Amino acid sequence: MHILTTTSASLDDLVEPVDLRQQPADVVALSFTDSDLAGLAQAWQADAARLPSMRLAALRDLRHPMSVDLWIDSVARHARVILVRILGGYDWWRYGCDQLAAVARERGIKLALLPGESHDEDPRLIEGSTLPRDELEALLGYFRQGGPANMAALVQRLAGLAGMDAAVSEPVVVPKAGYYEPGRGVVPVPLEGKGNAAPVIPILFYRSMLLAADVAPIDALVEALCSQGMAPVPIFVSSLKDPTSLAFVEDAIAALNPAAIVTATAFASSADPGARTLFDRAGVPVFQVIVATTRRDIWEANQRGLAPADLAMHVVLPELDGRILAGAGSFKGEAEADTALGFRAFANRPEADRVVQVANRIAAFLRLKATTRAERKLAILIPDYPSAPGRTGYAVGLDVPSSVLAMLHDLSEQGYGVEGIPQSPRALLDALETGGHRIGHQVYAACSAELPDDARGTAEAARGRLGWGHGTPPGPPPPPPTGGDATAASRLSPITSVVAGEPSTTVLISPLAGEMAGRPEGGVHAPAFPFRAATFGNITVALAPDRGRSADRRADYHDPSLPPRHELIAFGLWLRKLLGVHALIHVGAHGTLEWLPGKTVALSQACFPEIVTGALPVIYPFIVSNPGEAAQAKRRIAAITLGHLPPPLTGAGLSEDQHKLERLVDEYAQADGLDRRRRDRLAGLIVETATRTGLAMEAGVTGTDAPDEALRRIDAWLCALKDFAIKDGPHI
Repeated sequence: MHILTTTSASLDDLVEPVDLRQQPADVVALSFTDSDLAGLAQAWQADAARLPSMRLAALRDLRHPMSVDLWIDSVARHARVILVRILGGYDWWRYGCDQLAAVARERGIKLALLPGESHDEDPRLIEGSTLPRDELEALLGYFRQGGPANMAALVQRLAGLAGMDAAVSEPVVVPKAGYYEPGRGVVPVPLEGKGNAAPVIPILFYRSMLLAADVAPIDALVEALCSQGMAPVPIFVSSLKDPTSLAFVEDAIAALNPAAIVTATAFASSADPGARTLFDRAGVPVFQVIVATTRRDIWEANQRGLAPADLAMHVVLPELDGRILAGAGSFKGEAEADTALGFRAFANRPEADRVVQVANRIAAFLRLKATTRAERKLAILIPDYPSAPGRTGYAVGLDVPSSVLAMLHDLSEQGYGVEGIPQSPRALLDALETGGHRIGHQVYAACSAELPDDARGTAEAARGRLGWGHGTPPGPPPPPPTGGDATAASRLSPITSVVAGEPSTTVLISPLAGEMAGRPEGGVHAPAFPFRAATFGNITVALAPDRGRSADRRADYHDPSLPPRHELIAFGLWLRKLLGVHALIHVGAHGTLEWLPGKTVALSQACFPEIVTGALPVIYPFIVSNPGEAAQAKRRIAAITLGHLPPPLTGAGLSEDQHKLERLVDEYAQADGLDRRRRDRLAGLIVETATRTGLAMEAGVTGTDAPDEALRRIDAWLCALKDFAIKDGPHI
């Protein structure tokens, strides 16, 4: 038995006292949850002129005993009515409950101590309250149902308790699931009075957001989808695991016949192993939009993007349903302080450009769906993973050129506009080198001007300016510190603006020497960025430009801090703006797009994966044995990953010398116990043969091994080698 030195500490010991510096009021309400306080604030503000004065405070700010004492002396002891809703019950705010109960009895204040869990009963809270039990139950009923109407009724009831002549109404039941419309609230029928020509997009979100009057992200998303010509239908649910909510959504999907589904719910849908989920049965793309609990300032400053809880609930678990990550739509943020309430709300704040990006991504998928196969334009991107020389288009476990040819034939059979399919993988790769595709610097300038301001600023800051001067540049300028950039002896930049007048027809490209074929060498004058690409009807096959220097391709390929060259940004703009492709098919693991600098998840418009790919749908065949790196593509370029099989396995087999040695070992085994002299001669012959052919060293036999030990090693090595399975060429 050992005596351990220990210390004990309570939550009160870990926080510092604060003074909220609130002014007294007739009615005071406290809660641990922001949704309670936001709902009460909105209800009071809607009718403030006819209501008694009110103060709101978050219990998280009153955890230290000194904080409680300061607040009671300055605010609580002067109130007529005090309402406190405590998540976790009496034990979570023991000191505050005891002090308020004493002050309320001393000064005749009406005190309601309510549990945060609406279905629970805490006798100690009831005992500490000064209101009768039936009144406590009535007040708790408004929180049980929640929503703007019930919060308004609760404020009226508190006004009555404070001595005003206020109409009292009973709580209104809010269904577990239903339709919502911005500006109207809960509605019985969706899209009432609207045409049905636009594609219908249900938006699933939690009922708790509606009850807390915290639906600004949903309102913003509805507006963004409407601007893209869609007909959004918000549907609130208590949970996708609740049978009532699940049945309502199933019926709604059957009635609405949606083109896609957007869900802001967390976790994965409820289904038994092997069973079809709600989204499986819907049979349409399902987009996950993140309503993050992460604070906006933390998201903006943090490379990770989301807090661990948001990452797990809104990204990792929904991936199990096969949802497409559309991006983050909102973050937690503080509203401007309401001086009348002495309270600053902390609620969901939509991020305008992120909501637009979500809508753009959904619109891009619908555009792909609405376009006939014969008119769809696809880009098939071949990865150029650094490997052994001469293996252009390498991917892990996949014969990429042969797979691309198979895709072209399959697409042609399915009615896509495919022409002039190469006869062999070699012919395909040769066509990429001679395709003659490029984007001129003037065009790049015009296209890059359409990038968001943050994206242009990020690209310019990371890779410097590329521009034009009047007349021919006198000579190559030195390459930038990061190397591999397209630069010019000019004051202008396509990342910022293009000057009026005719630019020079000669622009200097100065990447480092040692570039791959199809790329400009250091100090070459060229008016455009060339691409290794070939077009076969409506299908373009391409190798993406390097993101960094050819001399350091292996190190640069996955460097999360290395910004891409201008060529790679121009390549993305070329695909989206000039070719007008409907989707990108990335063949094999893995590319460089998902490894470009930026946030790990919940990207901003200044993150390079979004700068290059935009909202383009990405389909990504990925080796099934590497789900960890496939997740990177799902989370950073919204890829739909399709697992392909690893290469088939076959027996390694034995060489001629190994077969000869095996036959000698078999003869030795037959002679053992029958003919000792023959056995001994064979033993010597086996060791001699293994030594002469060099197989002894491969088998691990050393010059000091006894004959029996050498035989044992050789036999074990041959058995293991014969049974060893190897990959029988890449998968197609």
